[in-house]
Amino acid sequence: MKAALGLIAGAALCLAPQAAAAPATAPLAPAPAARQAAAPAADPAYKILVFSRTAGFRHDSIDEGVTALRDLGAANNFTVTATEDPAAFTTVNLAQYRAVVFLSTTGDVLGPAQESAFEQYLGSGGGYVGIHAAPTPSTTGRSTKAWPAPCSSRIPRSSPPPSRSRTGRTTPPAHLGRTWQRTDEWYNYRTNPRTTAHVLASLDESSYSGGTMPADHPIAWCKDYAGGRAFYTGGGHTAESYADPAFRRHLLGGIRWAAAPPRPTAARDRLHPLFDGAGTTGWKQAGRVASP
Repeated sequence: MKAALGLIAGAALCLAPQAAAAPATAPLAPAPAARQAAAPAADPAYKILVFSRTAGFRHDSIDEGVTALRDLGAANNFTVTATEDPAAFTTVNLAQYRAVVFLSTTGDVLGPAQESAFEQYLGSGGGYVGIHAAPTPSTTGRSTKAWPAPCSSRIPRSSPPPSRSRTGRTTPPAHLGRTWQRTDEWYNYRTNPRTTAHVLASLDESSYSGGTMPADHPIAWCKDYAGGRAFYTGGGHTAESYADPAFRRHLLGGIRWAAAPPRPTAARDRLHPLFDGAGTTGWKQAGRVASP
């Protein structure tokens, strides 16, 4: 089903560490003035895993999505491994990828062992990219454990009816200008991710019919997660989306964001308290105490 997109974009808080030199590291790029800076060096080569297995509804756009991601990789120094085999989800295999992309997966596509491996991958700082029907308790996977948590608010309550309206709005900074008008399928969500994530784009429900979140309807967001990064976009239902240069750039920014190396952990965050504030029962002196 198709509905109209209106966006309220804000990429500044989701810039990767190299963003000052490379605006495209944000899911939505900065304003034109920032893009006039000298071109940065290419990203170091890396690999991503694209997983598109379906055990429920299968989107006709998956093949176009894989092609688009391969094209982006070829042009931006990352290698795409596309699979629908859950056996790819082992701790050893996942460790070679900087990000895992869930491309419109539906149904119960991972078993307990694969879920556990992916939980460990995320916990060690792996990147997550969700496109359209990305993993959530309601669309992919058997549980609400850690692995769908990067975008846990992506719990579709319903999809709006078809609409041909294309009115929308964006707020700079964004390479899309003040308005991004496009047609796709848009979910209504049970919860709003704004309190736990940086919202990049929101639907303008006045531009189409069927929306149920008129005050605030996020459709793309990113967040730090478990030492790594997570990005989600609700677009990508239609095959035409993946031929759209603006949507491809949106995906590229999300991939580069999620695949960026984890931020260094502050020394204070690596400390673990030993004293419980109550007593020292069971403690003993280690070594000798010098005389005054």
